[in-house]
Amino acid sequence: MNDLKRLYQRYQVEIEREVTSTLRSGWWLNGAMGKKFAANFAGFIGVSDCVLVANGTDALELALAAAVGRNGARGRGVITAANAGGYASCACWHNDLVPHYVDIDAASQLISVSSVLAAASTDTAAIVVTHLYGGVVDVGALKSALAEAGLSHIPIVEDCAQAHGARIGGRVAGSLADVSTFSFYPTKNLGAAGDGGAILTSDPAIAEHVRRLQQYGWVSKYHVGVPHGRNSRMDEVQAAVLDVFLRDLGDRNERRRAILGRYKSAARRRLQFVEGGDGAVAHLAVALCDERDAFRIFMKEHGVDTEVHYPVLDCDQVGWAGLPMKGTEDLVVTRASVNRLCTVPCYPDMTYDEVGQVCLALAQWEAM
Repeated sequence: MNDLKRLYQRYQVEIEREVTSTLRSGWWLNGAMGKKFAANFAGFIGVSDCVLVANGTDALELALAAAVGRNGARGRGVITAANAGGYASCACWHNDLVPHYVDIDAASQLISVSSVLAAASTDTAAIVVTHLYGGVVDVGALKSALAEAGLSHIPIVEDCAQAHGARIGGRVAGSLADVSTFSFYPTKNLGAAGDGGAILTSDPAIAEHVRRLQQYGWVSKYHVGVPHGRNSRMDEVQAAVLDVFLRDLGDRNERRRAILGRYKSAARRRLQFVEGGDGAVAHLAVALCDERDAFRIFMKEHGVDTEVHYPVLDCDQVGWAGLPMKGTEDLVVTRASVNRLCTVPCYPDMTYDEVGQVCLALAQWEAM
């Protein structure tokens, strides 16, 4: 599904120069390289503050904590989708909040704005919108609809773990809501040589709260001013690598889009590739297929790997069955989709011949 050796080989000189410089500096945490990448990434997204953390899951949990606050929030609902791998759900439970699942749009597999509005109330603590597979939820439309309903006070958290550089209406994903989160897991559109995450916002109060929570709740060194803090930091080496990759993110996203475009041209009847919108960045090439098991066997026989993102809905995970949740009975489209989803390889360092091999296999499947 991916080959990170190719990514390293493409950027080997730049990576080794920046990493070596960082190691020789002797400052491996909370240093100049982290500050540089945070500033560059904030500028790229179009917000004032970027706080680097250990991973994308920490980013979601800390962002939700800062946006909602603990006082009076315990037990309240957070509207989210059930089809995005469980990360938002974990962030809710770790903050003593309750995930309130709502349905998705069939074509995009993104959370449905109308479903969010139907579930939102004065008791809603927050809304988490996941820009799944590189598509973008229309956060602007959601905010306008909430305002019309008298619910503009509900904070919105963007989960951008699969949408680095995605756009809608001329704006970049991560700049659309109160606060946004990113993962830099190695296979992301912008991935580290390890792990990392970030929280972005233009709200100074949220940024300050996150900075305290990410380091034990300190207001100054060794002095805890807020509860529920932790240790969540990105190391300087990861920041150095990410700063190298950030420079070409736009071009590499274009390559992803081009590959997915070729797949869509090859598959028109038995497969329907997910449509994330004009500004989507094709983090994954995900199709809906009524004969998924047969399709996966067929593709394997033709030398093409496949994967399923994600095979189990959050609300159906056995290990979470005893945890509080809402909305599980209202997921008609979500449930109709989960057994039809299938992912084929789509990453910028695929060769022309490899893309052609996938296209040929897709065309042969369609012709059967």
